[in-house]
This record gives sequence, structure tokens and C-alpha cells, in this order.
Amino acid sequence: MTLRVYNTLSGTKEEFTPLVPGKVSMYVCGVTVYDHCHIGHARANVVFDMIYRYLCHAGYEVTYVRNYTDVDDKIINRANQEGVPFNVISERFIAEFDRDMAALGLALPTHQPKATEHIAEMTAVISRLIEKGYAYAADGDVYFCVEEFAPYLKLSKRNLDEMQAGARIEVGEKKRHPMDFALWKGSKPGEPFWESPWGKGRPGWHIECSAMSMKYLGETFDIHGGGKDLVFPHHENEIAQSEAANGKPFAHYWIHNGFVNINAEKMSKSLGNFFTIKEVLEKYDAEVLRFFLLSAHYRSPIDFSDQNLREAETGLERIYTTLAGIDEELAKGEDSTAGEADHELVGKTATLADRFREAMDDDFNTAQALGFVFDLVRSANRVLAEGRGDNRALLAEARDRIREVGTVLGIFTSGPRAFAERLKSRKAAELPISPEEIGRLIEERIAARAARDFRRADEIRDTLAEQGIMLLDSPQGTTWKVK
Repeated sequence: MTLRVYNTLSGTKEEFTPLVPGKVSMYVCGVTVYDHCHIGHARANVVFDMIYRYLCHAGYEVTYVRNYTDVDDKIINRANQEGVPFNVISERFIAEFDRDMAALGLALPTHQPKATEHIAEMTAVISRLIEKGYAYAADGDVYFCVEEFAPYLKLSKRNLDEMQAGARIEVGEKKRHPMDFALWKGSKPGEPFWESPWGKGRPGWHIECSAMSMKYLGETFDIHGGGKDLVFPHHENEIAQSEAANGKPFAHYWIHNGFVNINAEKMSKSLGNFFTIKEVLEKYDAEVLRFFLLSAHYRSPIDFSDQNLREAETGLERIYTTLAGIDEELAKGEDSTAGEADHELVGKTATLADRFREAMDDDFNTAQALGFVFDLVRSANRVLAEGRGDNRALLAEARDRIREVGTVLGIFTSGPRAFAERLKSRKAAELPISPEEIGRLIEERIAARAARDFRRADEIRDTLAEQGIMLLDSPQGTTWKVK
């Protein structure tokens, strides 16, 4: 199956054909660095990291650009509140963003440009737009004239006349049309500024991404991505200014991820249901959050709730438990007999790579891809439960196929024991009993069993069970987990 992607521009799934065979150019809008990132940012960045990884896995040479907007009204306002230069704020939250993304297992893009390092490229594009009659200067500001660009709103499918009826020009603006947007903003007292042909000022938001994408990917490139909330006005305005300046298509495929809802309501600071990545990672393992975000199709809305995160945690733990069980079985040695291999496990192991590719080639359907992983996990668990020693080579192959899928999705990358310990430590912190006390009671129970005091041993097991602790006895000793 050939890779097909949903293109917001056409409103349909299209066969993916890059401009240069074997190579992909992709630009994804980054964050405005004035505060900690929220889980909406987590979803967008995990989604495009997944797309980047899969394109590389499919054999493409990918140039991936993700920017930082490091000068903006919000950054300036926060800097003024704290009494520091604007770049102190931007550098602080670039570092915070990088830490969050590293925790979520994101691969580094090819380029991570900052807006403030590309002012010359922006002023060059703005000058070209003025020369071509698509933009006009007005008392230190420069605006794009939307009426001059006939295809305006082709991405969002809106109607300019209807939008004009509900819009108005704010006091102090020098627009010719209410929908005209700023390419350059004249400086105000106390604001950072750069020199330009129109006086001191700073760039508008939209021109940043046009200038940076052109520099690193050319005037036309393959994929432009971002959250659904960027379709209008950001991406719509990017198309207008870029295609007006260059006289050619800007990006061929426009990919947008869906919204994050909180307990079935749209995430909003005003509703008090706004969570930063930092806050979420205080409660949940970063791999659990990534697994949760990939458990739904990237274009669908996803409902963030404690219940859904716990379900994701349980699902991921189930896969790791299977991988641990396979490792334990393999530690027993090679296949003990020449018995017949389990037919179901053979089939699901042999076809996982193909089924994974088919799901991902259908517009990066990670939900379906993970469903195929769980199919294989169920078969492997059944074989493990049967305790036959004649399927160890097959189980090893199943484990390797699962890990190959995980490498592409950025999950199942920990050792099973390391993941279990991380999960146990996190859960143990919420218990009314300390790990040290649990260990002491386990030692007492071992001594009681050795003395054949089974009543005391059972009392200890029951006491721990009441506090949410499950004991696991094996020939290697006794361990514990949180229920």
C-alpha cells in the first residue's frame, strides 16, 4: 500500500508523492516561548515526531524543521512584568520546552530556527510583497492586503465577505481592509526592535514561518504541519504571503492534528481545565503520556482524563509485562523440544510488520497499529501461559517485532524491568506505606514461611494487600507491585 495522507488543503486523503523522490521536506510550527507547554503542545509535537520517525522508517531522507517564536506580545508582556529583557523569558522557556520534549522521547528535528535570528530573511520577503503590490506600508507598520490575493482562505474554506461583515478595524490600526494582517509592526516604547526599511520594529507572527521555511526547505516543500487551531489565521496567512511573494505553491500537503479535550470539555484556562506537560509528568510516566497520545488517530479529538491516562498506563504495562515474560522464558534456554510451533503466534508474528505498515500508510493510523500489537501480545501471553518450552525462538521473534514497531512510534523503548521499576516507584509514592516497610514485611514473611508459620505469612500478605500491595512469588524470590 502506498502512503496516503489527509491533506487539509484538498479535504481528502491523497497519495503521498514528495517533490524529490526519496526525500521529504517538512516544516512544523513550533511554540511561542513565554510559558510552560501544555498537553495540547505535547500532542502536536508527539504527532509530528511520529510522522517524522515513520517517514524515516519508510526509507525517506527527511529534512524536518520546527521553529521557536522567540519574540511576541506575550513574551514582551511577561518580560515587562518580571522586569527582565524579552530574551531572558524566551531562553528560559526554550529550555523548558526542550526538557519536556526530551522527556516525551522526541527525536531532534534537522533544524530548530529562532525567529529573532531570521529578521533579514523576513524583511526580504516583506520587501518583495510590497514591490509586487501585495503589501503596503503605513506609518511604520506593514500589512498584507488580502483582497489582492484571490485564493485567500483556500485552506480554511472560509468566506471573506462573511468574515469582513463580522470584523472591524481597531483604533490605531492603519489597515485598508479589516482582514489585512501585519507583516511588520512599528516599535512602541519599551519593546525590542530591529532596523528595517520601514523604521524600527519587529516582525508579525505569520511572516516568521514563511521566511524560515523558505530558508531551510525552499520556496515549495512537501509537508507543513501543526495543530488544527493554526489552520486560520496562521497557516492561511502563511499561504497568502508565501505564494504571493514567490508565485508558486507553498506546501503540497497540509497536516493538522486534532484538539485535546479535558474530561470531554475543550481545554481552556478560563475553564480551569488547563494542564502543563510538567504537571502531567508529575503524576504519570512520560512514556504513558506518549502512548496515550498515540492511542487515537492524530486527526481525531482526544479526551484527556485521569481515567483515560490510567487505562493507557494499564495497556502499556500489559505490553511490558509480556515482554518481561518472554525474557524470563528465553532465560530458561533454547527450545526444549522440536514440537510444532503455535500456528496463531506464527501468523501474527510474521504479519505484524506488514499490518503495521498498512495502518501507518493509511494516514498514520497509530490507533490501528497499536491494535495489531495487542493482537500479538494476546497470542504471546497465551503461549507463555501454556508453559511450553518449544516456542522460545518464536517468542523471541515476537518480542523483536513488537520492539521494531516501538522504535518507530517512540514507545516500548525501555527495558521491561526499568519500566516496571519506574511505574512502581511512582505508584509507591502515593501509598500509605513506604517501600522500606514493604521490604521489611517481605523479609519477615520469608522468615515466617521458612519457619512454617504460614498463618503469619498469610497475615503479612493480607496486610499488604489492604494497602494496595500485591506480592509476587517466584523461584527467584518475592517481589511486589502496586495493584
